[in-house]
Amino acid sequence: MKHTVPLKQNHEFRRLYSKGKSAVSPYFVIYCRKTGRPVSRLGITTGVKLGNAVKRNRARRRIRELYRTHEEKLLPGYDVVIVARTRAIYGSYAELERSFNRQVKKLGLTVSKGDEPQ
Repeated sequence: MKHTVPLKQNHEFRRLYSKGKSAVSPYFVIYCRKTGRPVSRLGITTGVKLGNAVKRNRARRRIRELYRTHEEKLLPGYDVVIVARTRAIYGSYAELERSFNRQVKKLGLTVSKGDEPQ
């Protein structure tokens, strides 16, 4: 990941849930908040409702790969938390990708032509 580091602290997740913007899809919920940092921070959560550890880890891997492949199109300087939903395990990768792109555009996280980072 080029301009992203992990988001790990519980209080940072809670702050993002309460004060960040969110976008909802059947596959996941994305929370984001602008920070003054030069890098973005990514957190991924999967609840016990998703299933056993194997299923939760699969959902995390799929979401991490989605983020990694689209990272160059995302603006740096955001805290992002992605909460997996049950369909994230069973949906096709193409559907997940389509949903992810739609949600990040809705949140204004994508780079427009003139705003590309150096």
